[in-house]
Amino acid sequence: MTDLEFLTAGDIPLMQGLAQRVTAARPDLISAGASYGELAWVWGQGSVLHSATWRRRLWFSADELVAWGWAFLPRQVTRDDGSVKDVTGASLSYQVHPEHTALIDELIDWYDGVADGLERTVSPTTAEEFALERWAAHGYETDVEALGDTGDWTQLNERELTDVEEPSLPAGFRFRTADQVRPEAVVRAHVDAWTPSAYTIQSYAAVRRTAAYRGDLHVLVEAPDGTMAASTIMWLDEANTTVEFEPVGTHPAFRRLGLARAMMLHGMRLARAAGATHATVVCLGAPGHPKARALYYGLGFRELSRDAPLVRTAKAG
Repeated sequence: MTDLEFLTAGDIPLMQGLAQRVTAARPDLISAGASYGELAWVWGQGSVLHSATWRRRLWFSADELVAWGWAFLPRQVTRDDGSVKDVTGASLSYQVHPEHTALIDELIDWYDGVADGLERTVSPTTAEEFALERWAAHGYETDVEALGDTGDWTQLNERELTDVEEPSLPAGFRFRTADQVRPEAVVRAHVDAWTPSAYTIQSYAAVRRTAAYRGDLHVLVEAPDGTMAASTIMWLDEANTTVEFEPVGTHPAFRRLGLARAMMLHGMRLARAAGATHATVVCLGAPGHPKARALYYGLGFRELSRDAPLVRTAKAG
């Protein structure tokens, strides 16, 4: 059974369910774009503005979802500083259960059809040996630019939640949760950390409506002057007792104070109290982007999976 139409909010829990089953069987097959938390975050923060440019296809075996594709088509992104970014190509997030790898050719054909005439990118994990062979057979090549020293490929990192040290904040700073803070302040914390950003109060409302969101696991650090100096959302996968940090950011004026480290230690302790035994976080993997990776490695995270970014040019048909 297959389905083809626009992505909807109701699809996200189904896709997360597949992510949970793949995580249980082969966690090294989980790419950054197909993880339990990332699915909720990407849907929530972008659906208000960009859902009309998203297409999806779902594959079922009996009544169980066994594969999905989520295509991101050309769009304009207006950011808080007034700048406009034109996205002219297509990109794909996808997941195929390891027992249904025969579907990969059908998924590639679907993506080529929905993104016909566009440059197309996709990032399987390096562990997807069969899928990598099939992408190559369909004309996809290694994305050399994405894999460069300052490229945008990502890696998923993991650690167990044993022996989580006590967090320490500078004097006058304190931990807060999104349930304790006005929505405007939560949005400002994200925009300050990631400017220029398209994140809005409407985006945050959509994030809060995702079934996986918990305000008590959305952690912020408040500075002495009331500024929300750092923030992160934790997405708890109860089936696998694992929690994912996504996103993690610090206000530029408050960096190099150890806030992100303290916030994540505090978050891991909250997650452990909520039943998690394991944590993951994504970062850019290229040598030219060392800061986040150094933070996470310093917290005991180590690489679980990494992208193998591929591209097919528009002229390839």
